[in-house]
Amino acid sequence: MAMIANLQYGWTLFVDPIDAQYHWGRAAIQLAFTIFVMTETWLVPVEAWFVDKYGPRIVIMFGGLMIALAWVLNAYASSLVTLYAAAVVAGIGAGAVYGTCVGNALKWFPDRRGLAAGATAAGFGAGAALTVVPIANMIAASGYQSAFLTFGIGQGLTVILLATFVRPPDITVSARRKQLNLPQTAVDYTPVQVLRAPIFWMMYLVFVMVASGGLMTAAQIGPIAHDFKIADTPVTLAGFQMAALTFAISLDRVFDGFGRPFFGWISDNIGREHTMFIAFATAALMLLTLSVYGHIPVVFVLATAVYFGVFGEIYSLFPATSGDTFGAKYATTNNGMLYTAKGTAALLVPLASIISSRFGWQAVFIVAVALNATAALIAVFVIKPLRRAFILGSESTARAVVARATAAHSESDLPKGQLSYDSLEKAP
Repeated sequence: MAMIANLQYGWTLFVDPIDAQYHWGRAAIQLAFTIFVMTETWLVPVEAWFVDKYGPRIVIMFGGLMIALAWVLNAYASSLVTLYAAAVVAGIGAGAVYGTCVGNALKWFPDRRGLAAGATAAGFGAGAALTVVPIANMIAASGYQSAFLTFGIGQGLTVILLATFVRPPDITVSARRKQLNLPQTAVDYTPVQVLRAPIFWMMYLVFVMVASGGLMTAAQIGPIAHDFKIADTPVTLAGFQMAALTFAISLDRVFDGFGRPFFGWISDNIGREHTMFIAFATAALMLLTLSVYGHIPVVFVLATAVYFGVFGEIYSLFPATSGDTFGAKYATTNNGMLYTAKGTAALLVPLASIISSRFGWQAVFIVAVALNATAALIAVFVIKPLRRAFILGSESTARAVVARATAAHSESDLPKGQLSYDSLEKAP
């Protein structure tokens, strides 16, 4: 997961150097980022099918090969067409690694899904922290092409090597219900049934609302810092001194990586929706701070760090919520379908460049503030009651069907304490 982090979070370092080389314009270059995220997310359900059929190891190895190839293509891209093609290849590779790893974590730890998904996703969130400075230095010393080539090959080979250690659990079990504020289903819903559930689409909507602001900030933080004229301004914090942009990106990755397992753990204890409210509301406050005081270097560094610390939790909370709501058996595919919301949100990234060119970055931040604040309210007042009713109502129906089926046939193939709609659909 750490080895695919630079494909998203290191991208901002390359935008202005590519533009300086070819003068394609930021909006055109950022379209590659959007293509990457769309490909990374929208193909995860397909890649999850291969995981179910062939296992996680081969899919992750394939992902490693693709991410290496993508950055090699970026190194030699002399046209937008090649840059966009490399984005497609990178998205396929990153999705194969990301969807497989998070889905596998949900299966291994059904009683700690928030922490498990958060700890796994932390690799993606914090993975770029240690490489931001080396990449920035290599771009300055040898050009962005050398950075693409060197890190691309290194990251790809590391993924292929580590894939040999990944395996799924031997059995699939349902979570033991521990708390009233953490409802977890005993029913395993198939992907088709999940797509029919209104709660899935409400979760999808909130995911899009929150992810759009984070993706915009991750992709545009370099251009934002340059437009605020603080990118190269020295900032000193806790005895460390760096240029504001480099410091911000490095600290963002640390906070993002720490926030994912932390908020996952919090959600395991106080509930998913309450944690969402805290995180989304804090994100709105930090974006508002950036819109007003972002031109101050130290505020820029700290506000973006706190923002990414609470933004990254969507990549632990939503997988955990999906597993709680729809069961563990099809967790990889079901979470993959929900994860496509990130690709939908990526469509707004180029729009941010257009809005900023006309109205300034403050306008972009205000839109993101409104989306996060609205998402915080929806999480508590809509998703929470809707999800609880879905779980309780469906389980009651399912148990009644199983009871009738058991009475009619005198035996059942279902594991004790777990229900499967595969079997329910065959019941009388």
